[in-house]
Amino acid sequence: MVDPAPLLPHYSPSGAARKPPATSVGDTLESYIGGNCVLQLLQAFFVSFAWCFDAQQTFINVFTDAEPAWHCTGTDDAACATASSPCGLAPGSWAWDLPMHASVVSEWSLQCSGPAVVGLPASSYFAGCLAGGLLLATLADSVLGRKNMLFLSCLTMSLSATLTAVSPNLWAYSALRFLCGFGRATVGTSSLVLSTELVGKRWREKISIVGFFCFTMGFLSLPAMAYINRGSSWRALYLWTSVPSACYSVLLFFLIKESPRWLLVRGRRDEAIQTLKSIASTNDDVINSSFSKLIVAEDTGIADIFSAMKILWQKKWALRRLMATMIAGFGIGMVYYGMPLNVGNLGSNLYLSVTFNALAELPSSLITLFLIGKLNRRCSTLTFTTMGGAFSVLCVLVTSKLWQMAAEVVSFFSACTAFNVLLIYTIELFPTCVRNSAISMVRQALVLGGVFAPVLVAEGRKRSFLSFGVFGFVIGCCGLFIVSLPETRGRSICDTMEEEEVKQNASSDTP
Repeated sequence: MVDPAPLLPHYSPSGAARKPPATSVGDTLESYIGGNCVLQLLQAFFVSFAWCFDAQQTFINVFTDAEPAWHCTGTDDAACATASSPCGLAPGSWAWDLPMHASVVSEWSLQCSGPAVVGLPASSYFAGCLAGGLLLATLADSVLGRKNMLFLSCLTMSLSATLTAVSPNLWAYSALRFLCGFGRATVGTSSLVLSTELVGKRWREKISIVGFFCFTMGFLSLPAMAYINRGSSWRALYLWTSVPSACYSVLLFFLIKESPRWLLVRGRRDEAIQTLKSIASTNDDVINSSFSKLIVAEDTGIADIFSAMKILWQKKWALRRLMATMIAGFGIGMVYYGMPLNVGNLGSNLYLSVTFNALAELPSSLITLFLIGKLNRRCSTLTFTTMGGAFSVLCVLVTSKLWQMAAEVVSFFSACTAFNVLLIYTIELFPTCVRNSAISMVRQALVLGGVFAPVLVAEGRKRSFLSFGVFGFVIGCCGLFIVSLPETRGRSICDTMEEEEVKQNASSDTP
C-alpha cells in the first residue's frame, strides 16, 4: 500500500470556519468513521462473524473422521476380547456401536488403513489452506478488495463443504476438503482487515478481538451440533455447517460495504465517497467537500509475497528472524491444529473434550488482550511453547483419563496463547515494507504444522506417543529458536529495512 498523500488546504464556499483539515487519507477517514455510528459497528460485527464458519470447517474433521467405538458380538470372544482394534477380527465377531454412516472411518471401512490414508482428508484441508494462503494472499490488496475476497472465500468454502456431503469415496472427499481449505485460507485475514477498516481507531482493537471470540463460538458450536447429530450420517454435519455459511455469504455481498481506505488507494474516489455516505453519520455535503481536493497516489503495483521474500533473503538479520519465527510457528501450528483432532485418542468423551478445548481459547484471547503490553515477547513465547510441549508429553505419561484431559487442555491453551503472542511478535520484528509478507510466511508455517498433525493423530490411535509425544517434542524444540530473536516489548516499530538495521546496531552497541 502507498503512504497516505497530504491533503490540500480546503475551505467551505461560504468561508465559514470549520475544523482544520486532516493531513492524510487516514486522518480524513478517521474524522468521519471514528465516532459511534451504529451502522458501522453492525457491519464490522457482521464481517467478524465469518470467523465462526471458519472455525467450524477447520475442526469439523474431529467428528466426521473419528473412529467410532465398537464391541464384540459374541462370536470368537477370545480373540475379540484381547483386540485393541477391530482390524483383523473375523467378520461378524464385532460391530460398530453407532450406524456405519456415522463416521467416514466406519462407512468406508478404514479401520485397517494406514495413518496416511485415515488422515488424508484433514491433511488435504490444511494443504489447501497452505496453497490458498500462498496464491490468494495478495488479491485483497490488489484487484479484488477486502469485501470481494471475503465473499469469494466464504462462498468457495461453503459450496465445497456442501459438495463434501455427497462424496462417493475417500478420494473425492479429500479433494473437496482441499478445495474447502483453499477457499478458507483468506477468510480470517480478509475479515479482520475489513472489519477494522470500517471503524475508527477508538473501536479498532475491540473489533479485532471480536473476530477471535467468533472463532471460539464457531469452535464451541461444533460439539453441540455433533452431539445432536450423533447416530446420524456424518454428511449431515457438513450440511448443518455449510448451508448457514452459504446464506451468510449472500448476505455479506448485499449488505456489507467495501473498505473506503482500499477504494481510495486504488483510485476509486467516487465509490469511497458513496461508501462513507452510507456508513458515516456526517452530512453528505461535508464529505463531498472534504474529498473534493484530496490527492491520493493510486497504488498500481501489485505487491506479492515472492518479491518481498527477495528483500528478506538479502538481509541476513531479516532471514534469521524469519526462519526463527517460522520454525517456532511450525511447532505451534502442529499442536494448535492437532490437539483438537487428537482428543479422540484419550478415550474420554469426545464431545466434552472438544468443548473444553474450545473454551481454552477464551482465556487465551483475554490474556493476549489485557496483558500483551506487559508480556516480554521472547520469554512469554518460549514459556508457552515449553508448557505446551511438557503437558503434551504428560498426556502420554499419566494413566488417569481425567488428568490426561486436563493436561491436553493446558497444552492446547498454551499453544493458543503462543500463537497469539507469536503473531504480535512478528509484527514488531519486521519493518513496514516487508511486514505483511513476513506475517504471511509465519502463518503458512503454522498451517504447515497442521498438515502433518492428522497423520500423527491417526498413528496415535495405536501408539499415543506418536501423537502426544511427538507434538510435545516438536513444539518444545521449535520454541527454542525464539531465544535467537531480539526483544521488542515497548519498542517502536520501524518502516524501512535501513531504519531497523540502525536500531539493531544501536542496541548491540549499548553496553
